[in-house]
Amino acid sequence: MEDRVEELRRSFGQEEMDGYLVADQINIQYFTGFLGGTRLLIPKDGDCVLYAPTVNYEAAKEYVKDIEIEPIRIGDDVNSKVASQVKRWGLRLIGFDLIEASAYLKLREVIENADIEPANKLVSSLRRVKDKEEQRRIREASKLTSLGMKRAFESIKAGMKERELASEIEYAMRRNGSDGTAFDTIVVSGVRSAFPHGGCGDQVIANGDLVVIDIGAKYQSYCSDLTRTVVVGKTSPKHEDLYSIVLSAQDEAMRQIKPGVEARIVDAKARDLIKKHGYGEYFVHSLGHGVGLEVHELPTLSLKSEERLEVGNVVTVEPGIYIPGFGGIRIEDTVLVKEDGYERLTEAPYTLRV
Repeated sequence: MEDRVEELRRSFGQEEMDGYLVADQINIQYFTGFLGGTRLLIPKDGDCVLYAPTVNYEAAKEYVKDIEIEPIRIGDDVNSKVASQVKRWGLRLIGFDLIEASAYLKLREVIENADIEPANKLVSSLRRVKDKEEQRRIREASKLTSLGMKRAFESIKAGMKERELASEIEYAMRRNGSDGTAFDTIVVSGVRSAFPHGGCGDQVIANGDLVVIDIGAKYQSYCSDLTRTVVVGKTSPKHEDLYSIVLSAQDEAMRQIKPGVEARIVDAKARDLIKKHGYGEYFVHSLGHGVGLEVHELPTLSLKSEERLEVGNVVTVEPGIYIPGFGGIRIEDTVLVKEDGYERLTEAPYTLRV
């Protein structure tokens, strides 16, 4: 964690900053390993200060090392405490990541003789590339997610509700070591499978239904993401045709993944293939996103992305076709960008029939 703080400090000179305020809880966790802090103040030199509410103070003392911890008691104003520390250190220009508008206005009001400027890109650029420990945790999260999908394939049957299948998946992941889910489990069936983020509900899975299963486990705070689409019972020629197109689109995109490649090119390869088969208007989201402490991070695989892939990026590749009134198909894996290409971290059969 100390190395990450030093990496951030190395960027201060480019921005002429002498301090940085981390307010986003996930970013605080990235620098401290602890989820539950309110603010983290990082000076150009010397010790950092983590502000933690009293309900989390003892836990912070247990888990956070080499950082001063300041308790925030009931009635305390964390912004005023930050302002006092800024004054004591004599800071003049402080960058910050993500702060609510009301907190930002309060900081502007209470900080004297110093300026504060948005500089979230400094943190997001660090989080974009995963170090070896982060890769290990995502790899473990991916194994747990793959076990969840295995359970889905074993459990799914006509007559069960979407939420029943979701509970089987989540139990399997948790029982095998997951900290919880990386996001709300998605199990959508029948015409609901055309809703990319349809959640899961009381709809009963019927024979011949398309069922999109989108799941993710967390391991030591890091996420993974995996989607498969199946049909319970007999498939139709249209099911088979759409599935073949989406799988080919994922294969085409995967072949592009290596360091230095523009992220938009990876998206374009999958999108162009789907468009060539006449379903371009039904691919309604970007091809993929970064995965780490959050399930949606940089880099983004989209047509508007201006990023290039780097060694250590972890991204999803998830083309889909969603036809209202008929259903949808999505196939997704989490992959690590390596020097010689990529490593697929998630595993599950590529089959439409169960």
